[in-house]
Amino acid sequence: MIKIGPPEMPNGDLCWIREFFDLSQSDDFFQTLLAMVQWRQNALKRGRRETQLPRLTAWYGHSGKNYSYSGIRMKPLPWNVPLSTIKQAVDAEAGVKFNSVLLNLYRNERDSVAWHSDDEPELGKNPIIASVSFGATRRFVLKHKSEKRLPKIELELSHGSLLLMRGPTQHHWVHAIPKSKIPVGPRLNLTFRIIH
Repeated sequence: MIKIGPPEMPNGDLCWIREFFDLSQSDDFFQTLLAMVQWRQNALKRGRRETQLPRLTAWYGHSGKNYSYSGIRMKPLPWNVPLSTIKQAVDAEAGVKFNSVLLNLYRNERDSVAWHSDDEPELGKNPIIASVSFGATRRFVLKHKSEKRLPKIELELSHGSLLLMRGPTQHHWVHAIPKSKIPVGPRLNLTFRIIH
């Protein structure tokens, strides 16, 4: 377990467990979710122009726990068995009961997510976000919103890893999964949240 916070990361609180799920579990979850999840291709609307997100997404959770970001509205699909199993393990580690999960499928090195914070109003103040990765390792980068002199924090999120982002992290830091210049296989990312 690696913990990152002050002074290295002011206004931030990360806990990173590289092998939260073992290799066999991770392989099973990766293959099962890849096949079972109802993936969708969302698009961002800017005026009359639509741009497809460079990844596929899905939203699962308790009934009524809707989620909106960047103009995209999502209603939860009901929990399936593998997602419920993963959630139980993540709940126990995080010490909270998550009620929803956003899944992202990065199909190759060209898929990415731009700089952002998970700070939508429905997540409440100081949200805890639990990020689980299966499949190819991808570079995860964080930078402080206002203190430009602070160095970026980079993590290689690997197969079966768990990253907890807690406390004021989402208010003071943004994060991204950049495109890669070298070929990369598919990666699944599950970010568990509490919708209020």
